[in-house]
Amino acid sequence: MQTLFWRDPGLIERVINNIEKVIKGKREAIEVVVAALLAKGHVLMEDVPGVGKTMLARALALSLGVDFRRVQFTPDLLPTDLTGLYIYDRKKEDFVFKKGPVFTDVLLADEINRATPRTQSALLEAMAEGQVTVDGITHKLSERFFVIATQNPIEYEGTFPLPEAQLDRFMICVKMGYPDEEAEIQMLTSQEKEHPISQLEPVMNPDELSELQKKVRNVFVSDEVKKYIVDIASATRNHPSLLLGMSPRGSIALMHFSMALAFMDGRDFILPDDVKRAAVYVIPHRVIQSAESKLKREKKEDIVREILDRVKVVK
Repeated sequence: MQTLFWRDPGLIERVINNIEKVIKGKREAIEVVVAALLAKGHVLMEDVPGVGKTMLARALALSLGVDFRRVQFTPDLLPTDLTGLYIYDRKKEDFVFKKGPVFTDVLLADEINRATPRTQSALLEAMAEGQVTVDGITHKLSERFFVIATQNPIEYEGTFPLPEAQLDRFMICVKMGYPDEEAEIQMLTSQEKEHPISQLEPVMNPDELSELQKKVRNVFVSDEVKKYIVDIASATRNHPSLLLGMSPRGSIALMHFSMALAFMDGRDFILPDDVKRAAVYVIPHRVIQSAESKLKREKKEDIVREILDRVKVVK
Protein backbone atom coordinates (compact mmCIF):
# COMPACT_ATOMS: atom_id res chain seq x y z
CA MET A 1 0.00 0.00 0.00
CA GLN A 2 1.35 3.42 -0.93
CA THR A 3 1.81 5.76 1.99
CA LEU A 4 -0.27 8.92 2.14
CA PHE A 5 2.33 11.04 3.89
CA TRP A 6 3.30 13.58 1.29
CA ARG A 7 6.90 14.12 2.39
CA ASP A 8 7.92 12.15 5.47
CA PRO A 9 6.09 9.10 6.90
CA GLY A 10 7.36 10.05 10.36
CA LEU A 11 6.14 13.64 10.28
CA ILE A 12 3.07 13.16 12.49
CA GLU A 13 4.98 10.74 14.71
CA ARG A 14 7.59 13.45 15.32
CA VAL A 15 4.87 15.87 16.42
CA ILE A 16 3.43 13.34 18.87
CA ASN A 17 6.87 12.43 20.24
CA ASN A 18 7.72 16.11 20.63
CA ILE A 19 4.56 16.75 22.68
CA GLU A 20 5.38 13.69 24.82
CA LYS A 21 8.51 15.49 26.01
CA VAL A 22 6.10 17.70 27.96
CA ILE A 23 3.00 15.55 28.51
CA LYS A 24 3.94 12.22 30.11
CA GLY A 25 1.86 9.04 29.89
CA LYS A 26 -0.97 10.50 27.78
CA ARG A 27 -0.18 9.31 24.26
CA GLU A 28 -3.79 8.42 23.45
CA ALA A 29 -4.97 11.93 24.36
CA ILE A 30 -2.17 13.48 22.30
CA GLU A 31 -2.99 11.30 19.28
CA VAL A 32 -6.69 12.16 19.24
CA VAL A 33 -6.00 15.90 19.61
CA VAL A 34 -3.59 15.74 16.66
CA ALA A 35 -6.18 13.74 14.69
CA ALA A 36 -8.83 16.41 15.37
CA LEU A 37 -6.41 19.07 14.11
CA LEU A 38 -5.79 17.09 10.91
CA ALA A 39 -9.56 16.69 10.50
CA LYS A 40 -9.97 20.47 10.90
CA GLY A 41 -12.18 20.08 13.96
CA HIS A 42 -12.08 21.69 17.39
CA VAL A 43 -11.28 20.05 20.72
CA LEU A 44 -12.93 20.32 24.13
CA MET A 45 -10.80 19.04 27.02
CA GLU A 46 -12.72 18.41 30.21
CA ASP A 47 -11.08 17.47 33.48
CA VAL A 48 -10.03 18.70 36.90
CA PRO A 49 -7.40 21.47 37.09
CA GLY A 50 -3.73 20.63 36.90
CA VAL A 51 -3.69 17.50 34.73
CA GLY A 52 -1.98 19.09 31.70
CA LYS A 53 -4.81 20.37 29.49
CA THR A 54 -3.32 23.83 28.96
CA MET A 55 0.22 22.49 28.59
CA LEU A 56 -0.83 20.04 25.88
CA ALA A 57 -2.30 22.88 23.84
CA ARG A 58 0.85 24.96 24.19
CA ALA A 59 3.10 22.02 23.31
CA LEU A 60 1.03 21.28 20.19
CA ALA A 61 1.25 24.85 18.91
CA LEU A 62 5.00 25.01 19.55
CA SER A 63 5.52 21.68 17.78
CA LEU A 64 3.68 22.93 14.70
CA GLY A 65 5.41 26.30 14.51
CA VAL A 66 2.09 28.13 14.15
CA ASP A 67 0.67 31.28 15.74
CA PHE A 68 -0.74 30.66 19.20
CA ARG A 69 -2.93 32.74 21.51
CA ARG A 70 -4.32 31.95 24.94
CA VAL A 71 -7.42 33.48 26.52
CA GLN A 72 -8.29 32.93 30.16
CA PHE A 73 -12.08 32.86 30.34
CA THR A 74 -13.52 34.68 33.36
CA PRO A 75 -17.03 35.93 34.24
CA ASP A 76 -16.11 39.50 33.23
CA LEU A 77 -14.72 38.56 29.79
CA LEU A 78 -16.64 40.33 26.99
CA PRO A 79 -17.33 39.03 23.45
CA THR A 80 -15.23 41.85 21.98
CA ASP A 81 -12.32 40.67 24.12
CA LEU A 82 -12.30 37.63 21.81
CA THR A 83 -13.32 38.99 18.42
CA GLY A 84 -11.80 42.45 18.58
CA LEU A 85 -13.46 45.83 18.10
CA TYR A 86 -13.34 49.09 16.17
CA ILE A 87 -11.54 51.96 17.87
CA TYR A 88 -11.19 55.55 16.73
CA ASP A 89 -7.77 56.47 15.32
CA ARG A 90 -7.17 60.21 15.68
CA LYS A 91 -4.37 60.23 13.12
CA LYS A 92 -6.48 58.55 10.45
CA GLU A 93 -9.65 60.27 11.67
CA ASP A 94 -11.49 57.02 11.21
CA PHE A 95 -12.38 53.83 13.04
CA VAL A 96 -9.87 50.99 12.66
CA PHE A 97 -10.34 47.35 13.57
CA LYS A 98 -8.23 46.01 16.42
CA LYS A 99 -8.09 42.25 16.05
CA GLY A 100 -8.87 39.99 19.00
CA PRO A 101 -7.13 36.75 19.96
CA VAL A 102 -9.32 34.65 17.62
CA PHE A 103 -7.12 35.89 14.77
CA THR A 104 -4.54 33.17 15.21
CA ASP A 105 -3.86 29.58 14.14
CA VAL A 106 -4.28 27.82 17.48
CA LEU A 107 -6.49 29.40 20.13
CA LEU A 108 -6.48 28.06 23.67
CA ALA A 109 -9.77 28.96 25.37
CA ASP A 110 -8.78 28.19 28.93
CA GLU A 111 -11.59 27.31 31.37
CA ILE A 112 -14.24 28.24 28.81
CA ASN A 113 -17.09 27.38 31.17
CA ARG A 114 -16.07 30.11 33.63
CA ALA A 115 -17.27 32.78 31.19
CA THR A 116 -20.89 33.81 30.76
CA PRO A 117 -22.99 32.21 28.00
CA ARG A 118 -22.89 35.46 26.01
CA THR A 119 -19.10 35.34 25.80
CA GLN A 120 -19.07 31.60 25.15
CA SER A 121 -21.34 32.15 22.16
CA ALA A 122 -18.89 34.67 20.70
CA LEU A 123 -16.77 31.71 19.65
CA LEU A 124 -19.70 30.07 17.85
CA GLU A 125 -19.40 31.90 14.52
CA ALA A 126 -15.61 31.66 14.59
CA MET A 127 -15.69 27.89 15.15
CA ALA A 128 -18.49 27.16 12.70
CA GLU A 129 -17.75 29.60 9.89
CA GLY A 130 -14.08 30.52 10.24
CA GLN A 131 -15.01 34.19 10.48
CA VAL A 132 -16.26 36.83 12.89
CA THR A 133 -18.65 39.72 12.33
CA VAL A 134 -18.05 42.97 14.19
CA ASP A 135 -20.29 46.00 13.66
CA GLY A 136 -21.77 44.31 10.60
CA ILE A 137 -18.41 43.73 8.91
CA THR A 138 -17.15 40.16 8.40
CA HIS A 139 -13.51 39.29 8.99
CA LYS A 140 -11.98 36.00 7.84
CA LEU A 141 -9.89 33.93 10.23
CA SER A 142 -6.82 31.81 9.50
CA GLU A 143 -7.44 28.74 7.33
CA ARG A 144 -5.74 26.74 10.11
CA PHE A 145 -7.91 28.21 12.88
CA PHE A 146 -8.11 25.55 15.59
CA VAL A 147 -9.70 25.88 19.03
CA ILE A 148 -8.66 23.86 22.05
CA ALA A 149 -11.05 24.73 24.87
CA THR A 150 -10.54 23.47 28.40
CA GLN A 151 -13.24 23.27 31.00
CA ASN A 152 -13.53 22.14 34.59
CA PRO A 153 -16.34 19.74 35.52
CA ILE A 154 -19.61 21.66 35.85
CA GLU A 155 -19.92 20.59 39.50
CA TYR A 156 -17.14 23.06 40.34
CA GLU A 157 -18.19 26.45 41.68
CA GLY A 158 -18.31 29.41 39.32
CA THR A 159 -18.91 27.49 36.11
CA PHE A 160 -21.53 27.86 33.38
CA PRO A 161 -22.42 24.70 31.41
CA LEU A 162 -21.84 25.07 27.68
CA PRO A 163 -25.09 25.10 25.64
CA GLU A 164 -25.79 22.14 23.35
CA ALA A 165 -25.33 24.28 20.21
CA GLN A 166 -21.77 25.12 21.21
CA LEU A 167 -20.92 21.61 22.42
CA ASP A 168 -21.92 20.34 18.99
CA ARG A 169 -19.29 22.61 17.38
CA PHE A 170 -16.50 20.66 19.08
CA MET A 171 -15.45 17.66 17.03
CA ILE A 172 -14.26 15.69 20.06
CA CYS A 173 -14.21 15.86 23.84
CA VAL A 174 -11.15 14.49 25.61
CA LYS A 175 -10.70 13.71 29.29
CA MET A 176 -7.05 13.73 30.35
CA GLY A 177 -7.31 11.94 33.69
CA TYR A 178 -4.58 11.64 36.30
CA PRO A 179 -1.24 10.16 35.18
CA ASP A 180 -0.19 6.76 36.46
CA GLU A 181 2.60 6.48 39.01
CA GLU A 182 5.41 5.96 36.51
CA ALA A 183 4.30 8.85 34.30
CA GLU A 184 4.00 11.20 37.27
CA ILE A 185 7.52 10.30 38.42
CA GLN A 186 8.79 11.03 34.88
CA MET A 187 6.98 14.37 35.02
CA LEU A 188 8.64 15.31 38.31
CA THR A 189 12.05 14.32 36.99
CA SER A 190 11.63 16.34 33.78
CA GLN A 191 10.75 19.48 35.75
CA GLU A 192 13.41 19.40 38.45
CA LYS A 193 15.33 22.35 36.98
CA GLU A 194 13.05 23.90 34.34
CA HIS A 195 9.87 23.12 32.45
CA PRO A 196 10.61 21.06 29.31
CA ILE A 197 8.27 23.24 27.23
CA SER A 198 10.88 26.01 27.39
CA GLN A 199 13.15 23.86 25.20
CA LEU A 200 10.47 22.67 22.77
CA GLU A 201 11.21 23.35 19.10
CA PRO A 202 8.91 23.10 16.03
CA VAL A 203 9.06 19.79 14.15
CA MET A 204 6.51 20.72 11.45
CA ASN A 205 5.87 23.94 9.55
CA PRO A 206 2.47 25.51 8.77
CA ASP A 207 2.61 24.57 5.07
CA GLU A 208 3.18 20.92 5.94
CA LEU A 209 0.22 21.02 8.31
CA SER A 210 -2.06 22.50 5.64
CA GLU A 211 -0.96 19.84 3.14
CA LEU A 212 -1.64 17.02 5.60
CA GLN A 213 -5.10 18.42 6.32
CA LYS A 214 -5.86 18.31 2.59
CA LYS A 215 -4.62 14.72 2.35
CA VAL A 216 -6.93 13.63 5.18
CA ARG A 217 -9.97 14.63 3.11
CA ASN A 218 -8.80 12.24 0.37
CA VAL A 219 -9.17 9.19 2.61
CA PHE A 220 -11.77 6.85 1.06
CA VAL A 221 -15.04 6.17 2.89
CA SER A 222 -17.06 3.24 1.53
CA ASP A 223 -20.85 3.24 1.35
CA GLU A 224 -20.88 0.44 3.93
CA VAL A 225 -18.93 2.55 6.42
CA LYS A 226 -21.16 5.57 5.75
CA LYS A 227 -24.21 3.43 6.50
CA TYR A 228 -22.47 2.16 9.65
CA ILE A 229 -21.99 5.76 10.83
CA VAL A 230 -25.63 6.63 10.10
CA ASP A 231 -26.81 3.48 11.91
CA ILE A 232 -24.81 4.50 14.97
CA ALA A 233 -26.33 8.00 14.85
CA SER A 234 -29.83 6.52 14.54
CA ALA A 235 -29.18 4.24 17.51
CA THR A 236 -28.31 7.24 19.69
CA ARG A 237 -31.58 8.93 18.66
CA ASN A 238 -33.65 5.91 19.68
CA HIS A 239 -31.81 4.78 22.81
CA PRO A 240 -33.99 4.69 25.96
CA SER A 241 -31.26 6.27 28.08
CA LEU A 242 -30.88 9.30 25.82
CA LEU A 243 -33.26 12.24 25.43
CA LEU A 244 -31.23 13.76 22.60
CA GLY A 245 -29.20 11.76 20.13
CA MET A 246 -26.36 12.71 17.82
CA SER A 247 -27.06 15.39 15.21
CA PRO A 248 -26.24 15.10 11.48
CA ARG A 249 -23.35 17.47 12.22
CA GLY A 250 -22.13 14.83 14.64
CA SER A 251 -22.30 12.18 11.90
CA ILE A 252 -20.11 14.35 9.69
CA ALA A 253 -17.68 14.90 12.56
CA LEU A 254 -17.54 11.15 13.20
CA MET A 255 -16.69 10.51 9.55
CA HIS A 256 -14.02 13.20 9.33
CA PHE A 257 -12.41 12.21 12.63
CA SER A 258 -12.36 8.56 11.52
CA MET A 259 -10.67 9.65 8.29
CA ALA A 260 -7.94 11.37 10.30
CA LEU A 261 -7.40 8.30 12.50
CA ALA A 262 -7.09 6.10 9.41
CA PHE A 263 -4.66 8.57 7.85
CA MET A 264 -2.50 8.58 10.97
CA ASP A 265 -2.47 4.79 10.80
CA GLY A 266 -1.05 5.01 7.27
CA ARG A 267 -4.20 3.96 5.41
CA ASP A 268 -6.14 5.62 2.61
CA PHE A 269 -9.46 4.07 3.64
CA ILE A 270 -11.59 3.85 6.79
CA LEU A 271 -12.18 0.63 8.71
CA PRO A 272 -15.12 0.12 11.09
CA ASP A 273 -12.55 -0.03 13.89
CA ASP A 274 -11.62 3.59 13.11
CA VAL A 275 -15.26 4.57 13.57
CA LYS A 276 -15.47 2.66 16.85
CA ARG A 277 -12.35 4.37 18.19
CA ALA A 278 -13.61 7.77 17.05
CA ALA A 279 -17.12 7.34 18.45
CA VAL A 280 -16.14 7.45 22.14
CA TYR A 281 -14.63 10.91 21.55
CA VAL A 282 -17.16 12.32 19.07
CA ILE A 283 -20.53 11.22 20.50
CA PRO A 284 -20.76 11.50 24.34
CA HIS A 285 -20.66 15.31 24.61
CA ARG A 286 -23.32 15.60 21.89
CA VAL A 287 -26.03 13.51 23.57
CA ILE A 288 -28.27 14.27 26.54
CA GLN A 289 -29.16 11.60 29.07
CA SER A 290 -32.65 10.97 30.38
CA ALA A 291 -33.41 11.75 34.02
CA GLU A 292 -33.70 8.03 34.76
CA SER A 293 -30.30 7.36 33.22
CA LYS A 294 -28.74 10.08 35.37
CA LEU A 295 -30.35 8.62 38.49
CA LYS A 296 -28.83 5.26 37.61
CA ARG A 297 -25.45 7.05 37.33
CA GLU A 298 -24.93 5.71 33.82
CA LYS A 299 -21.98 7.20 31.96
CA LYS A 300 -22.43 8.50 28.45
CA GLU A 301 -19.28 6.70 27.34
CA ASP A 302 -20.72 3.38 28.52
CA ILE A 303 -23.97 4.04 26.63
CA VAL A 304 -21.97 4.75 23.46
CA ARG A 305 -19.95 1.54 23.89
CA GLU A 306 -23.18 -0.43 24.35
CA ILE A 307 -24.49 1.05 21.09
CA LEU A 308 -21.24 0.16 19.30
CA ASP A 309 -21.57 -3.44 20.51
CA ARG A 310 -25.12 -3.62 19.20
CA VAL A 311 -24.79 -1.90 15.82
CA LYS A 312 -23.23 -4.16 13.19
CA VAL A 313 -21.52 -3.34 9.91
CA VAL A 314 -23.68 -4.34 6.92
CA LYS A 315 -21.54 -5.80 4.13
